[in-house]
Formats: sequence, C-alpha cells, structure tokens
Amino acid sequence: MTRLPSDPAIHIDSFFHADTFTFTHLLIDKSTGYAAVIDPVLDFDQKSGRTSTAFIDAILAQAAQQSLTLKYVLETHAHADHLTAADYIRQYTEAQIVIGADIRQVQRTFKNIFNEDERFLADGHQFDQLVSDGDRLPLGNSQIDVLATPGHTPACVSYQVNQRDVFVGDTLFMPDVGTARCDFPGGDAAVLFQSVQRLLALPEDTVLHLCHDYPPSDRPVCSAVTVAEQRADNIHVKAGISEADFIQMRNERDAGLDMPRLILPSLQINIRAGAFPQAEDNGVAYLKLPLNLL
Repeated sequence: MTRLPSDPAIHIDSFFHADTFTFTHLLIDKSTGYAAVIDPVLDFDQKSGRTSTAFIDAILAQAAQQSLTLKYVLETHAHADHLTAADYIRQYTEAQIVIGADIRQVQRTFKNIFNEDERFLADGHQFDQLVSDGDRLPLGNSQIDVLATPGHTPACVSYQVNQRDVFVGDTLFMPDVGTARCDFPGGDAAVLFQSVQRLLALPEDTVLHLCHDYPPSDRPVCSAVTVAEQRADNIHVKAGISEADFIQMRNERDAGLDMPRLILPSLQINIRAGAFPQAEDNGVAYLKLPLNLL
C-alpha cells in the first residue's frame, strides 16, 4: 500500500501515539520550511489525572532541529479519544489553531452536558481560525483546502494539500477497519456516507492520511492509504455498498460500542482548544464527571 505523499513539494512525518491509537502528522512545505501539526496529542494518565507533553515535545524537537516555522495546528474535529496539545503548541510557537466553524455547535452541546458556567463561551473564540468548506490556507508555497466531511461530528473537516494528499481525521480508517462511528451528539450516518463518497470521488492515487489505526494482529500500524485501496477494500464503504446498507450497518454497530475511554476528559479540554478549565481558588484545574448522563 502507498505510504508516502505523492506531492514532491511537501514532506509528511507521521507519529503514532500508541496509548490512544492516534496519528499526529507534521506537514512541511519543503521550499520554505513552513509547517503544520495536524491532530496533536497531549499525554494523559486518567488514573492519576496527570498530563504530560512528552509525545508532542518530541515532535516539536524534530521541527526545531529542521528549523521549521510552525504556522498552524490543524484540528480535524474535537476528538473524543484523546486530549489535544493544540494550546500547548500555541504557547511556544507562532502556530494558529484551526478547526471547522461548526465547532460552535459541538461547544454548545457539551457546554450543556458538562453544565459549564457563563465563563465558557460557545462561540469558537478559543481557536484562532474557524474554517468552512472551500476555505484555503497558505502554507509557504503550498495550499491547504478545507473539505467539510461531517457525520462523525458536525464539525469534522478534512485538509487537502496541493489538491493531492488529504488528512481525513476520523472519517475513514484503514480498509480493514472501516469508518468512524456516528452515535456522538450531532453524528449522522447518512451525512457520514456522503462525506465518505466525497473523499472516494477524489483521484484514485490521492493519499488519505488517517488520524487513527486499530490494526488486526496480522498487519503493522499504517498511517495512510490511497483512494483506490479504499474504493476496493473498505469493509464499510467499498464500491457496491449502498447508502441504505451503510446506514443500517453503522447504526447497528454503533449501538453496541462502548463510549471511548477518554471521552469525558477529552471533550472538556478539546472544546477549549486544549486549554484547561479555569483553575479554582486553590490553583488547581478540575474536570467534571457527569453521573448517569451519557
């Protein structure tokens, strides 16, 4: 399977966070040294409540060794399975945090779920740029086009670089794993099917860079796959699978899935672009655990 970007103008390094099965990508415009970090992970030990920056620090160190200028942190959506390191990156670099404009809908939903007080504004201001379908972000001599790909969440976007490589977030996984779940608030299997079809309509040699891999025991972890491979082999949406069959499969499958291990801490951090809730009078920030709600 194709693993390298097809566009010689860019370079992509993909780093696997084994605890959350997440890929963080470092996208580099080779001619200028401008770079973007896509879906960065903050280490979190749920048992102790401690965070760590070891994983993202290694990526930032590599960027520094290459004298890269980090221009963006690109979030494909508000993740439910890991805490984002976006705000940490913003504190130490020039990078702006970018996310889909419909993050405001996600913020409103989870503001209610976590009973956030008036200090939390569900207006997206925690992020630097809210982008919509068709928007374009310059990265040196490269161009990043925003593709709306909702369904997993309302705010999901994919990022297409130079009309070639696409960072798809959770929309698609490796062909032997399938597609994202749609049972989170605002998720919709019919909408996801249409988003997937949009990606599968791209040229067959387009490389799709994934946010996760959950490999079976007989293959290594993979960070990328071509459109052609997805069309031929994706167990949920390969050629010949109808929208009705997909919706039925997705709804039945989602009904039996457990909630992600880190969904409650993740969403409280990620709707804040990676910042912690405001510290209380003892100087400590706290996360909430709603009982018998989800």
